[in-house]
This record gives sequence, structure tokens and C-alpha cells, in this order.
Amino acid sequence: MAVKLRLKRMGSTHRPVYRLTAVDGRKKRDGRVIEELGQYNPREADPAKQANLKLDRCAYWLSVGAQPSETVAGLLHKAGLTAKAGTKAEAQPTASA
Repeated sequence: MAVKLRLKRMGSTHRPVYRLTAVDGRKKRDGRVIEELGQYNPREADPAKQANLKLDRCAYWLSVGAQPSETVAGLLHKAGLTAKAGTKAEAQPTASA
């Protein structure tokens, strides 16, 4: 089974809210999920509150070979989690200024 990390669209018309999910790659975008890993609200004014992710579970799924979509990879990168295909995910220390 090819597991992918991707967004599932929720919310009403013109007010999208997304859930980050681990899903079988053959399923529909809003179909049955294996595990929900967080949520993303692009309309939130504060960038720190836009994404609410379970980073430990995301790191687990990446370590067992799940492939993130481009958007999810960007969200994980912003949260400090980097992953390359075929390697284990590592948390990057954030630079404090």
C-alpha cells in the first residue's frame, strides 16, 4: 500500500479548512483515511496558528515511507520537519535570533 500525506478539504464554500491525513494513495482526496495528523487553516491571520500538526506522527509516517504532497511538504518544512524520499525524517533546530 502506497501511503501519502495529503490534505483533505473541509469547511464551507469560500471558507476552506484542511485536515492533514495519511491516506492510501489510491483513495479519493476526501475518502477514507488511515490517520488524521493535524489541520491547516489558510484564512487564519496569525501564521503561527495556521497549522496545527502532530509532528511526531508525521515524522513516523515519513520514516516508514509515506510520500507527502508538495503542499504538505511545504507545511512540514515550515514546522521544522524535513524529509527526503527514502530517508528518515528529522526535526531541524530552529534558528533563534
